[in-house]
Amino acid sequence: MKSRMRRCKVCGAYTLSERHCGVETAPAHPLKFSPQDKYARYRVGERGGTNEK
Repeated sequence: MKSRMRRCKVCGAYTLSERHCGVETAPAHPLKFSPQDKYARYRVGERGGTNEK
């Protein structure tokens, strides 16, 4: 489920709207991270890095 909670970059208030204080809001929570990421190899390849084993 996607979180709808957002945070205003200007005043720091939490809101559900896309705009607050005349500017766009940012997602309130960081993206999910998993140490057992099964797709990391593909993302690193897309960025031009190497993932040698």
